[in-house]
Amino acid sequence: MNKKPVLVVDDSFANLKIVCLLLESEGYQVETAMDAEEALSVLERFLPSIILMDIQLPGMDGLTLTKKIKSNPRYKNVMVIALTAYAMKGDEERALESGCTGYITKPIDTRKFTTIIESFLEQHNSLNTQINKSE
Repeated sequence: MNKKPVLVVDDSFANLKIVCLLLESEGYQVETAMDAEEALSVLERFLPSIILMDIQLPGMDGLTLTKKIKSNPRYKNVMVIALTAYAMKGDEERALESGCTGYITKPIDTRKFTTIIESFLEQHNSLNTQINKSE
């Protein structure tokens, strides 16, 4: 199965390494960025199907970066999933309001992580198919 391209944005090298290992072991094409500036630079040359976005980044935070990405028509079909240690009441709602499609808390469950990502992609593909049929 041809897996989708993924951009992982996280300022923790350890988190990047774990997520990349899990995704690459399932055949995903993975690019990484450790802050908003680097993520925007990667997006100039790489169009992911999904972005895993840490909310707490140095400089521009992940929610602001998500809003910026989603305001560009080039990325209208790119799904952004908040991947964060934030698990306080209201955090998921703020992530969704910023343009995130979903919310995964850290530490991630390494046994279920790729299954969760795949389910987000399947839901997204199903929704896009329905939208395209109605246009």
